Amino acid sequence: MGLSVSSRVLAFASLTALSACAVGPNFHRPPPPPAADYGSAPAPGTTTAAAAGTGGAAQHLVGDLDIPGQWWTLFRSPQLTALVEQSLKGNPNIDAARAALRQAHDLYKAQRTSLFPTVQGEFDATRSKYAINTLTAPTVATSSIYNLFTAELSLSYMPDVFGGLRRTLEAAGAQVDFTRFELVATYVTLSTNVVATAVQEASLRGQISATERLLELQHQLTETVQRQKDIGTASNVDLLAQQAAEAQTAATLPPLRKQLGQTRDALTALLGRLPPGEPAETFRLEDLTLPAELPVSLPSKLVEQRPDVRQAEANMHAASAQVGVALANMLPQFTITGDIGSTALEIGQLFGPYTGFWDLGASLTQTLFDAGALIYRHRAAEDALDQAAAQYRAAVILACQNVADTLRALQADADALKASAEADRAAKASFDLARQQYRIGTLSLVALLNAEQTYQQAEITLVQAQANRYADTAGLFQALGGGWWNLPEATFK
Repeated sequence: MGLSVSSRVLAFASLTALSACAVGPNFHRPPPPPAADYGSAPAPGTTTAAAAGTGGAAQHLVGDLDIPGQWWTLFRSPQLTALVEQSLKGNPNIDAARAALRQAHDLYKAQRTSLFPTVQGEFDATRSKYAINTLTAPTVATSSIYNLFTAELSLSYMPDVFGGLRRTLEAAGAQVDFTRFELVATYVTLSTNVVATAVQEASLRGQISATERLLELQHQLTETVQRQKDIGTASNVDLLAQQAAEAQTAATLPPLRKQLGQTRDALTALLGRLPPGEPAETFRLEDLTLPAELPVSLPSKLVEQRPDVRQAEANMHAASAQVGVALANMLPQFTITGDIGSTALEIGQLFGPYTGFWDLGASLTQTLFDAGALIYRHRAAEDALDQAAAQYRAAVILACQNVADTLRALQADADALKASAEADRAAKASFDLARQQYRIGTLSLVALLNAEQTYQQAEITLVQAQANRYADTAGLFQALGGGWWNLPEATFK
């Protein structure tokens, strides 16, 4: 028994859609960068300088060492780990990124339905009156006033002959990838910011502590000069000079305390809290441990790890698919429609004998003249693809630059801490000796003040150099992608 006409049309449309290929370029991931290293930046196998005291441990760069998903635990601070975990649960930026990803998934699923026929059901009920003397009766009703009930199913299907719908779906899938890596980037940035802010707090507390210790020494010295003036062995000029030095040191405390307060506010905001919800945890540099081994990924692997590079790749994929969409829009568009239903003068007669109807049709539409709009849209899509490709290259260059900069900082700041520790030790010894010599009268007050200022600066510089070591370490983990690939897949859903 042969197929009906409608069955033949549907079968032909299905075979055409299945056998057709999608027009436009097929996306291929860009090749990895050819660079084998980061130029003259420290290479794997390098060991940084070591220094005595906090943050002075030597660090060894290890090639292709994997990064743990929770890399901040390497600082061995339970308080820091707790705050990072709180921020990842409470920060609204994470919630916003997750909602954006859910939206992208839903839009992808909505776009996927365009590959299937659309079936709509309709029911109409009307009451009408026709003009008896001017119109032929539209129904077999015995009265000019009649009811008409219609129940109908309508089918509409656009065979994806040239792959325009599939390319649109491909672009939607690329947008899902883009949004997923946007969530990854938010996750990595937030965790790094919490660590960096905690290190900044520890640095400020160290600087305040160093300044307070020096201020106490200066106050003792001021009392000494006051006693010497009282017995005539020091002049009023000497006393005023020492009082001025003490006041200058005291003046540096309010700005440091202001920065500390603002840093605490920033940390509170990163946790997703209002200012009254300031965390109880506080940080000092001596409570943090510097990781002894640091990873260094090759540029070819870095492009797999960096969420911003993966975002740029997804954007390039979407732009490639849009070129196919624009090209498919220039080609004929096919549509298949069909209706089946029943119409009757009484609702109880619906679907009865002789009330059924159906129709089946197919159409082809081709734009013949649009003043070049479709051509220019295709060119615009190709231009957007060129732009996305350039943005991808820029993202790769920036990623490699970030790693190279951080590697240089790790080495330079380790050398700086070693020099600062030696300078601080020498300045402290010089200041202690100067105080003793001043008490017995073998050193002038001017020389004592110079030794005092040198020691103050050395103390502050040492704390800053110690903090830089921790900040550089956190910066390297961020520059290498943050280890997100070692977290459970559900983290980024």
